[in-house]
Amino acid sequence: MSADPRRDDGRPNAEGPVMSIFDHLNELRVRVMHAGIAVLVTTIFSFIFAERLLAFLLQPYASSRPDGATLQTLRPTEGIETYFRVALLAGIILAMPVILLELWRFIQPGLSRQERRYVYLFIPAGLALFLLGIAFAWYILAPTAIYFLANFMTEVFATEWTGDEYIGFITRLLLWIGLGFQMPIVIYFIARLGLVTARTLREQWRVAVVLIAILAAVITPSIDPVTMLLTMAPLLALYALSIGLAVIGQRQFERGAAGEAPVSTA
Repeated sequence: MSADPRRDDGRPNAEGPVMSIFDHLNELRVRVMHAGIAVLVTTIFSFIFAERLLAFLLQPYASSRPDGATLQTLRPTEGIETYFRVALLAGIILAMPVILLELWRFIQPGLSRQERRYVYLFIPAGLALFLLGIAFAWYILAPTAIYFLANFMTEVFATEWTGDEYIGFITRLLLWIGLGFQMPIVIYFIARLGLVTARTLREQWRVAVVLIAILAAVITPSIDPVTMLLTMAPLLALYALSIGLAVIGQRQFERGAAGEAPVSTA
C-alpha cells in the first residue's frame, strides 16, 4: 500500500508540491497588492470625514494652549498634504482587518490544517492589539507629549506649529504605536512555528531594549526623555508579555512535533 501523500498534521510530505522562492515572491506581491487596494479604497472613503478627523486630532494641541490652536502652513501644498495624511491614517485603520487577512493568507500555505484554524485567533487578536495601541497613544501618550512640548520654555519659544509637523507627529505616533502593539501576537505565532524560543527572547533582552529604544526614537523624533520613555514603557511591557506567549507557543510546537507519527509504507 502506498503512503498517504499528506502527513497526519495536514502538512504536505517531502513528495508534495513545494513553492519556490519566485512563487513566494509572487504570492507576496499579490497579497501586498490586495492590501494596497484595500487601503486605497478606505482612504478614498475617508475623505468624507477627514476634515472632522483633522479637527479631532487638533484636540491635544488646543487643550495645551489657553487660546486654542491653529496650524500654520509654510508651503502652498502643505494644507492639502496634511489633509491627505489624515485620510491615509484613517484608511489604514479601516483597512487593518484586510491587511491582517492578507498577511495570514501569505503564511497560510506553510501551516498545517490544525494551525490554519488559528486564523480565528490571529485576526481578532491582531486587530484588538492594534486598536489598543492607538487608544494608548491617543489617550495617554499624545496628550502628555504635546503638553510638554507645547509648554516648554514658553517665555523663550513661541509655540506655532505647522500642519505638516504636528499632524505628522500625531499620525506617526498613532500608527507606529498601534503596529508596535502587534508584537505579542507576532512572537506567539513565530514561536508556535518553532522559529524562536522563549529562552532566546530572555537571553537577548538587552538587544531588545536597544531595538525598542531605537524604535521609540524613530516614532518620536524629539530629544525630550519624557516622550521617549512613555513610548518605550508599553513596548517593554509587551516584550515581557511576548516572552510568556512564546512559552505557550513553543510548548504547542513541541507537542505537535512529538505527536507526529512516521508514515507507514507497509
